[in-house]
Amino acid sequence: MLGTSPPRSAILPCVELREKVVLVTGSSSGIGAGIARAFAAEGARIVVNSSSSVEAGEKVAAELPAAIYVRADVSDPAQARELVDRAAARWGRLDVLVNNAGTTVRIDHANLDAVTPEVWDRILRVNVVGTWLVTQAAVPAIRAAGGGCILNVTSLAGVRPSGSSIPYCASKAALNHLTVLLANTLGPDIRVNAVAPGLIDTPWTESWNDIRDYVRAMAPLQRSGQPDDVATAAVGLARADYVTGQVLVCDGGLHLR
Repeated sequence: MLGTSPPRSAILPCVELREKVVLVTGSSSGIGAGIARAFAAEGARIVVNSSSSVEAGEKVAAELPAAIYVRADVSDPAQARELVDRAAARWGRLDVLVNNAGTTVRIDHANLDAVTPEVWDRILRVNVVGTWLVTQAAVPAIRAAGGGCILNVTSLAGVRPSGSSIPYCASKAALNHLTVLLANTLGPDIRVNAVAPGLIDTPWTESWNDIRDYVRAMAPLQRSGQPDDVATAAVGLARADYVTGQVLVCDGGLHLR
């Protein structure tokens, strides 16, 4: 009938997440835990992961309606593959991979001598190689499920020249480019996007009051972010069926200043 609006589904086609299997690396606390809870709220089945915080990871999984916890160091090839295998074995499929696991260290950018080869190796091994290893293991499982998506949690530090250390910034810039490369390679059955948070209030950043004050003073939204802010963006990208190869900055507008 003339003037009748089309169904909402016809306006905004999106992925149904109920009963999808979502693996979130580094999800025992902070951003990862927030993302795991957000997908669980959509009815998804969750694989919670961490490399060391076993008790915290088990607690997050126990709080969710349908979740398991798997301890694995994503920077180790055998453990990365075992993580994916455990996810697929538990529910018979894998639909969404969220590469959130990462590490950093605060080193003033001008202090070049403090950035040792060991610092570079650890940050790149976890942030870049670890993301690659889990993705490499997950792609066949996601394809076997009929397709799905991969979300990389990167950082504003990979978009502009600021962040906790130069190696960390370089690792996140690499992840942003990896996101685009994978999106171009894995379509049409697998979409690949990234969320690039600014400062988020987590146990890791609890003592970063100097940076927090700067963000509150400079960002248009005048606050640092919360894990739920990133989780909302991650779920949105997972549901956006016609979006791939995008790096969504989630920083309260700080990049505008």
